[in-house]
Amino acid sequence: MTDTPFDLDCRACPRLAGFLDDVRAKHPDYHARPVPPFGDTAPGLLIVGLAPGMHGANRSGRPFTGDYAGVLLYATLHKFGYASAAESVAADDGLTLTGCRITNAVKCLPPANKPEPAEIRACNGFLAAELAALPDEATILALGRIAHEAVLRALALKLKDAPFAHGSDHRLPDGRRLVSSYHCSRYNTQTRRLTPEMFEAVFRQIQET
Repeated sequence: MTDTPFDLDCRACPRLAGFLDDVRAKHPDYHARPVPPFGDTAPGLLIVGLAPGMHGANRSGRPFTGDYAGVLLYATLHKFGYASAAESVAADDGLTLTGCRITNAVKCLPPANKPEPAEIRACNGFLAAELAALPDEATILALGRIAHEAVLRALALKLKDAPFAHGSDHRLPDGRRLVSSYHCSRYNTQTRRLTPEMFEAVFRQIQET
């Protein structure tokens, strides 16, 4: 996988680029572009989500900011000492991250929150560059199967060698660690597939082992 620096003007995926053009026309005050990573530049923990949400990161320009998916994430980050506040409402709200960085496997808003496989692959070079820049002992937390598998592809690893499960914990060949959780989406939290207790247990696992 070729490492690719983040590009705010990327239009490599025609479907996503066209969709963002439509969103920008309807919501001229929205970010409606690829969403950059947010947080510490040399983090001990890199969190990888799926993609920006329509009225969250796609609006605010900051991952998991301004929508339901960020509620549990930022509350948990604050509880475990990574975030300066428990809520992330806007890119200019003053919230900072310490020892943590947040990114997405796909940088652009996909229709119906569902990126196509080719779009995930096209964006994988950006993730590869982010992973290459991590400190040697960093932990990667993947939120959901798609993010988990995107991390493995970005590192040129076989999916079968590190299968996804909630709470899975893999030591990678380069010495870094890949921990995974169910995604903190509205659907998962409202159906109790992922509870705050379950999510916090993953963070304790990261910090205590």
